[in-house]
Amino acid sequence: MNSQHLRGFTLVEVLVALMIVAIGLAALLVTVSGTARTSSYLRDKTLAQWIAMNRITEVRLSSGNKFAQNTDTAEVDFAGRTWHYDTQYFDTSIKTMQRVVVRVYAGETKVKGNPLAESISFLGSALGTPGGSNIDWTQGSTVATASQGTQGTTVKGGTQGNVSSGNSLTPTPVTPNTATPTPVQP
Repeated sequence: MNSQHLRGFTLVEVLVALMIVAIGLAALLVTVSGTARTSSYLRDKTLAQWIAMNRITEVRLSSGNKFAQNTDTAEVDFAGRTWHYDTQYFDTSIKTMQRVVVRVYAGETKVKGNPLAESISFLGSALGTPGGSNIDWTQGSTVATASQGTQGTTVKGGTQGNVSSGNSLTPTPVTPNTATPTPVQP
């Protein structure tokens, strides 16, 4: 045969190459669209979580120690979109405390579906004051050694009152350790 007829591709070879390229491009498109969908979902979920945490803060600031009704719903415009939430209040085994659950949905109130975010918090007089603690954090890390049946827990550098007995929520101040350290002999 003549060498000029053997150069080039046959029609079948070209079609097979085009099929391989088409399958590869289709797989790439599926991956890119999945990534875009996931990114959009995560953005919505993040915004919904922010709305839920904002609502929890509103409830805690506005109610103080008063208990609220069983549920309330509202719409809010946030990040250029409309969202709605429902806030539910549940009694707990502690009479002076309630559990607050906020669920956030995308869209208007009449649109229902699965919530994008849910936040849970507690309110009531049984909770400590924000930022209140009976631990002096300026002393560094301390190792607690508790002995059962005692009124307090001994902590390196001082004591914490009423931790193991649970009789009172009144904090006992931590006193610094005034013992002189023993020098180490080489």
